[in-house]
Amino acid sequence: MDTSFTLNYFGTSKTFERKVKLIQLLNKNERRYICAKVNNRIRELNYDVYYSADVEFLTLEDEDAVKVYEASLRYIVAMAIYRIDPTLHVKFSYNVSRSIFGLFLNLNRPLDSDFIKKIDEELHRIVQADFPLVQKIVPNEKAQEIYKKFGHEDKLEILKYRPEKTVHLYECDGYLNYMYSHMVPSTGFLKDFLIRLYSPGFIIQYPRSECKGKIPPFEDTPKFGKTLKNSSVWAKECRVDSIAAINSYVEKRGPIDFINMCESFHNNMLAELGKKIRDDLEEIRLICIAGPSSSGKTTFSNRLRAELLSQGIFPIRISIDDYYLEKEQIKKEPDGSVDLEAIEALDIEKFNDDISDLIQGKQVQLPRFNFQTGKREKGELLKVDSHSPIIIEGIHALNDALTSLVPKHQKFKIYIAPQAQINIDNHNPISLTDLRLLRRIVRDKKFRNASAEETMSMWPSVRRGEFRWIYAGQENADFVFNSLLTYELPVMKKYAMPVLQDIDRDSPFYIAANNLIKFLKYFVNMEDNFVPCNSLLREFIGDSCFQDV
Repeated sequence: MDTSFTLNYFGTSKTFERKVKLIQLLNKNERRYICAKVNNRIRELNYDVYYSADVEFLTLEDEDAVKVYEASLRYIVAMAIYRIDPTLHVKFSYNVSRSIFGLFLNLNRPLDSDFIKKIDEELHRIVQADFPLVQKIVPNEKAQEIYKKFGHEDKLEILKYRPEKTVHLYECDGYLNYMYSHMVPSTGFLKDFLIRLYSPGFIIQYPRSECKGKIPPFEDTPKFGKTLKNSSVWAKECRVDSIAAINSYVEKRGPIDFINMCESFHNNMLAELGKKIRDDLEEIRLICIAGPSSSGKTTFSNRLRAELLSQGIFPIRISIDDYYLEKEQIKKEPDGSVDLEAIEALDIEKFNDDISDLIQGKQVQLPRFNFQTGKREKGELLKVDSHSPIIIEGIHALNDALTSLVPKHQKFKIYIAPQAQINIDNHNPISLTDLRLLRRIVRDKKFRNASAEETMSMWPSVRRGEFRWIYAGQENADFVFNSLLTYELPVMKKYAMPVLQDIDRDSPFYIAANNLIKFLKYFVNMEDNFVPCNSLLREFIGDSCFQDV
């Protein structure tokens, strides 16, 4: 019986008679490659291939490789801290400058630079030693014993909700942990990182794919950081800062309490925002709302309008989309394509003129863009009184180039995004970006009958637009609205899981789908019949009272 198989890699084909580890296909001491795609499946470099396949080795210029690198880096940071003091417990989250934030949960003194230096030195020792990371598949009962030994009470809690009967632990020089991810073969692959004090914890920077595999320069974004901190504090105080805690809340208190608590969180922010605008209404003429994809901008705009109406303020809304240039007028990219997300795709001059004229009390003939014909038509005639602020919402709303004729003191800028601070366990935070992708998958299926694969195929382009046009302006915002509803993942699970599980193993999007399933499967199911019709979540799951507004 012929057991030979052929592997296609680096532009060549080679036949093998027995199984071979992926790392054996590379030059000795080659450390550029972090993992590989084998027939569109992410595999560790220690994976044994025994069948014919296309193999693509991935560097840190690839997002999938960065995810493996980042999870492995969290592993060795936790390992370094354990080696310094086994009694210390650290919790990781995502934070400013696209980095990992570490917070000690039981350090009985302020964290200082000396201790950070000690962690850094231990990390370099671990990397230099090039310890292998060896996968050990153990029954859940054995994992419980190991977690108890290492003091991982948080991992014991989430283990209760694990649908599988085994855990894929990794051992490294006697240390054991599980990061819900593939790992690098050995610690010597993790040479690129920076660690710094960032009170009350520390920041770990690592290479990013959007930076060509380099560590981006550190950028402190205090407004973004403060919002994340507030989100973390709120989740901890309300006992919903982890999947196990969320599940426990649903099981013990029921969905009504949970939903009302989270919706009150939004209501309180809206009330605070409404008061800020009312107190400065003599100055504020333009309210600008922007945020990344699937942040809930449309529902938020309607909710904000209702909040202002309740305070005797009568705002009007103008759609930036009506100011698109006709396709032949838009400057083409070098490859001949048209970037509809670029600010140059808008008639900036006319938008500036119309907004400026409205603020000055003039009557303006607004345009209306017909997306079927790709042409601009005449819209409504509008005149605004001096006590009616104008609301604009869109990807470029915070960009001063769009509203350069409006004095800065007359603009109130709002940045909106779900600032999730939810962990699987202390060492494994859930990505803020993954939450938005889930929202988009659910919404696209509900309203466009689009498959998860269709949504995922557009996501890289969406992300490029966010980095180019949105994130740079978030620190200039006058108010940051956290659109996270902590109960949304248990609700969205029933909508998202079927479309994610429907993706074939041979699909190029199977990897991304599996990354979402890895944490989504741990949530208990929660019905949506008690979700209010004006909830921001309704924008994604349907039945919003604002749907036809």
